Formats: sequence, C-alpha cells, structure tokens
Amino acid sequence: MAQKKSTAKVFIIILIFIIYFLTAARPVLRETVLSHRWIRSLAVNSQSSYAQDETALSDGVVNASVLSDTLLPFTLGSRFGYVDAQGQFAVNRSKISDIYLSTYMWTEYGAEPSNIVINNILNEKKINIDNTRGYPILLDNRIFILGSEQNSLSQVSESGFVMWTYEFGAPLTCIDAASDIVVTGSLDGAVEVFNSAGERLYYFEPGGSRYSVILGCAVSKDGSHIGVVCGVEQQRFLLFERFGSAGGEYKVVYHEFLGNGFRRPVYILFVDDGRRVVFERDGGVGCYTIKSRRGIFIPLDGNIVAVDGSGEQGVLFLITSHPGQEKRLTGIQFPREGLFGFLGNTELVFLKALFKSDDVFLGRKDSTIVTGGGTSLVSFSLEER
Repeated sequence: MAQKKSTAKVFIIILIFIIYFLTAARPVLRETVLSHRWIRSLAVNSQSSYAQDETALSDGVVNASVLSDTLLPFTLGSRFGYVDAQGQFAVNRSKISDIYLSTYMWTEYGAEPSNIVINNILNEKKINIDNTRGYPILLDNRIFILGSEQNSLSQVSESGFVMWTYEFGAPLTCIDAASDIVVTGSLDGAVEVFNSAGERLYYFEPGGSRYSVILGCAVSKDGSHIGVVCGVEQQRFLLFERFGSAGGEYKVVYHEFLGNGFRRPVYILFVDDGRRVVFERDGGVGCYTIKSRRGIFIPLDGNIVAVDGSGEQGVLFLITSHPGQEKRLTGIQFPREGLFGFLGNTELVFLKALFKSDDVFLGRKDSTIVTGGGTSLVSFSLEER
C-alpha cells in the first residue's frame, strides 16, 4: 500500500513538472543589436571602384540600373550623393541649390527653374526637361512636375515630354506613387488617386475636422492600401483598402483619432515590405499592422526629423530632435503578433543613442543602417545575438 502511494506521488510530481514546463517555459529571445561597420567623411570626395566592379558592368559599361539596388541616396548638410554598403561613394557632391534624390536618379534645381536636368546615380545626364514651370518630384522611378502654384501635377516621359497633366482645385500638400498608382492630398482636404495615364480612379474627402487638410499620404508598394493623416482638431489616421481590380474602388477599413494634431506635414509610410504603416502623431508614432488589423502607439520625446523608410525585419529606426542641437537615434522593434494578441516581450524601444548635430541623415538598405551628422556618415549592421 505504501509503495502504491509512493508511486502515485512520483507520478503526480512528474505530471506537475510536465505541466509547468509546457505552460511556463519560454524560449530565450535573441537580442537585436547594431554592429559598427564604417565611418566616412563627406569632406573628402572619395571615389569608388564601380568601373572595375564586374557586377555593375554590362558589355564593359557601368550599369546604373544594377547599382540602384546596392546604393543608398543621402543628403547631409551641404553634401549629397549615393553610397554603398561598404562606404564607397558613387556620387559625393556639394549642393548648389535644391536637391531631389530618389533610388534611381537625382536632380538639382533653382527657385524658379525653367530647365531641369535629371541625372542617374552615376552622375550621368539622363533627361533634359525644358519649360518646366514647376518643381521636380522623383517617385517610383518616375518623373513628375509639380506646378509653380502647387495646384497641378504632370508626369514626364524618359524623353522629357509631358505625358499628362491634372489640375487640382487647391494646392497639393502631399504626393506618393507606387505600382502605377499616384496618390495626392490637398489643402482643401481631398484625397485623389490616379493611374499611370493620369486618369482619376478615386476621390474622397475625409472631413470630420475643423480644418480638413491632408497632412500626409502614402501608398503601399503593390497599390492595395493607402494611408492618410488628415485634419486639424481633430486629426485622424485613415487606412484605405482596394477592392476588386487594379482600377477598383478604395474603401476606409480603419480610422483612428489622433487628438488636435500637427499643423504641418507629417511622416507616414508603409514599411516592413508593406506589412505595416507607420505615421507621426502627437507624442510619438502610430503603427498599424495590415494582416492582424491592430494598431499600437509608441510614445517618443522630441520631434521626428528622419525615419528609416524600410522597417525590414520588424525593426524601425528614426531620429528625433531635442533642444540644444541634441539628436536621438531610436530603434523600435515591432511586437510579434499571434491569434490572441502580442507574443513575448512587448518592450518596443530597444535602442536610444544621443548625439549632437545641426543636420542629420538616416537611411537603410536591408540590414545596413547608415546615419550621419555634421560632415560624416556612419554605418551599422543590424544583427541578432
């Protein structure tokens, strides 16, 4: 009898241990860290060896389209250009006037440009546009001209000819383009969507605020979602989703009140391969995950002056400005999500690094992060340990 009781106790102890192991055990999470790679001075006009790089050659000629996948555009203080993951510069020049850089091309233009020259990332002249009467906007490997009164938009072909022009009822406050879709927001609170031929596909006025101005807009890279920050008193974030074909209607699938909000343009962009949309809001950053349809608020101090446009690997970097030229590089790790909510540690901010500078830069290509202040660029590699 005593032996049976002893056996039962052992069995109960083992059973309790198994239950505890299955319910209380948690995997040891890997820590996200930044490893320093290089630092480069922009004051030295460093030359790269792309001409000798066989991966960038096509029939013995440097291929700019190949390099566009490896180069990161930057502008910092009085310098601008393109740099690769090893710290080599394809372009490193002093700014003379206003600059517009994209992944594939760049242009420098004056206050009232009558002629605009578009260059590729190897500093080669690509397109010459005469009688512009506006300002260049380079998005989605396309060239647009914003009219001098900011109430018209034109798309220009690779030959320098105007393909289409659209006149708006009020000055534009934001523009974005992806997947042959162009999204605009205007001062009178209208959101408009156009196709590659300049035909309007969708028109919407969010309203619901004392001042119905569109302060920021973004379109996902596949054109299926549009994010908008609009209105003052109250300010709102809206997410539109496309239904039906590529020319189908967009519908509001989520909205959130953001308080009185800002009276200036705000940051809004799709990150993490289109899985999330992040947007600037009073007191921090909002993040909405498309698949789970969940939104979170990440409190931050200071004013956002630069945002990592990638957000890959579920990690986003941004720089905030503080009094006395103080800047702060902040790393945010988006929470893993399951069927019933967040999984694991919900501490989102994993990095805060202080530095002082008048001007800043922040860019990212895959796991390579490049930031800068003063006259120097610094590169880090995003790793898990």
